[in-house]
Amino acid sequence: MIHIVTSENRHLYRQEMEQAYRLRHRVFVDEMKWTELAKDDGREIDQFDDEHAVHMLYIDHGVVQGYQRMLPSTRPHLLWHVLPQLCEDERPSGSHIWEWTRYCVEPAYRERGRTLSPVANALLSGIVEWGLDRGISTIIIEMNPLWLLRLVQLHFRTIPLGLPQRIGDQDVLAVTATFDRRTLARLQEMRGNQQRVLAEPEPRIRRFAR
Repeated sequence: MIHIVTSENRHLYRQEMEQAYRLRHRVFVDEMKWTELAKDDGREIDQFDDEHAVHMLYIDHGVVQGYQRMLPSTRPHLLWHVLPQLCEDERPSGSHIWEWTRYCVEPAYRERGRTLSPVANALLSGIVEWGLDRGISTIIIEMNPLWLLRLVQLHFRTIPLGLPQRIGDQDVLAVTATFDRRTLARLQEMRGNQQRVLAEPEPRIRRFAR
């Protein structure tokens, strides 16, 4: 299940967020060689992990197997304040547009071949469910260009914002990806069920009892 963590309920997910920050460090620093993000404590945290960030965690039996972060485009975010060179056109901004960042999955739970893994499917489905509930229809993504075809196959409508550029040891392309209920239906079709992936907020007493 995908758990939504915000500034309001963050205190209920302290251990899980610690796992998420360490997963981010392993993926973006150790694997992708974004060495400027390296931290001595092995926790990848940046200036955008503030009260406006929305964290989405795939948690199974207390273990964070996947993570992603959403940032409002109307406030400072990666594309505009860190990677502006990826955007050659007008900067996308609006209450219906959020930036999807720091997507990462533990190696053991990644896809093998072209089919999305259950964790990857749940993370993408979580964005769409969360967005549809809130009037959000478009995400900004900085990604490997090889993801373009996959997003189209998942029924996201993508528009490149510029040309790919080398960051770390891979090419990175900025795009906007718009989604609707057809996108959600496609993701549900691929995983074989129509159940919501977003977890209902747990009663506070249960979280403190751990």
